[in-house]
Amino acid sequence: MRKDDIKTKFRRDCLGSLKRVSIKQSYIKDKYILSKLYEEIKRDNAKNIMLYLPLKMEVNLYPLIKQLRRENKILYVPFMEGKSFRLVKYRLPLYKKQFGIKEPKNSKKYRKKLIDIAIVPIVGVDITLRRIGFGKGMYDRFFEKNIKNIKKVVFVARKLCYTQNMITNHYDIKADIIITAT
Repeated sequence: MRKDDIKTKFRRDCLGSLKRVSIKQSYIKDKYILSKLYEEIKRDNAKNIMLYLPLKMEVNLYPLIKQLRRENKILYVPFMEGKSFRLVKYRLPLYKKQFGIKEPKNSKKYRKKLIDIAIVPIVGVDITLRRIGFGKGMYDRFFEKNIKNIKKVVFVARKLCYTQNMITNHYDIKADIIITAT
């Protein structure tokens, strides 16, 4: 079996596992993960934070976003453009876009500032701690151009889906820290 086929099968299995987490389990797992993320943000004294606006199977970051906004942290979220995205400041209202992803209105606010922590959703990881995502490559393209401006990359998922095989490529994003509830 080819490496790409193995990666595709692994992704499919991990997505199935993530979809099976119940609503009650999700709430408990998310609460734990958010507390660990907040500790990490405080420990690093992070001011500029990249995060994502979650899909149903991803860790719900909205309570953390609310808390960080009260603390006047500068929050950036992906704004999809073609096959990748760029960062825009988080602001309300949010609009539902491609793939059901919510985004704020387009803005040109992000100017290659240093991101203290980038919080990135994962579907799974391999032995190299590189990200297996949804298979669109958007995060890979973004990080390829911007990694020098990002101090720390934190992967999050409700459930760790891990393989001891090396199924990622050199361009797949690598984590500094992985936070899961399992």
